[in-house]
Amino acid sequence: MNRRFAIKSTILAAGVAFAAACAPMMEKEPDIVDIAASNGNFNTLVAAVTAAGLVDTLKSEGPFTVFAPTDAAFAALPAGTVDSLLLPENKDQLVAILTYHVVPGAVTSDQLAGQRLSVATVNGANVHIDGRNGVKVEDSNVTTADIIASNGVIHVIDAVLLP
Repeated sequence: MNRRFAIKSTILAAGVAFAAACAPMMEKEPDIVDIAASNGNFNTLVAAVTAAGLVDTLKSEGPFTVFAPTDAAFAALPAGTVDSLLLPENKDQLVAILTYHVVPGAVTSDQLAGQRLSVATVNGANVHIDGRNGVKVEDSNVTTADIIASNGVIHVIDAVLLP
């Protein structure tokens, strides 16, 4: 009887090990950078984050809330602005602008609804948020809210915030 039990246990253990080895690896949830890079509307933002050396920060645990300007928002800046900001000698200015778009913690739109707030950004300056009629951040509008990432929340905005 013990021999049968041992054989059955061995076969069961081998079957479990085989199933585990054959099961597809579970992919981790995408982080803020993964989502922005795969979206197609944030090519300029991703290029700027890369040029500023902020990729590792925005891939870290966080959590962060990112007010993410679209490519169209960057295109609305005066001609040559983005090209100038991407130059290595303007990295500090680029970092200041990009970190003005990031708030520590994961803040969803329902937490902003009905409120007027002044919130400290990673840049150190405060950003003004008005959630009384939709959500406005400074002079930009949140066009898509609550894109949940593994390390925070992305809110799409229609203008670049300048500190």
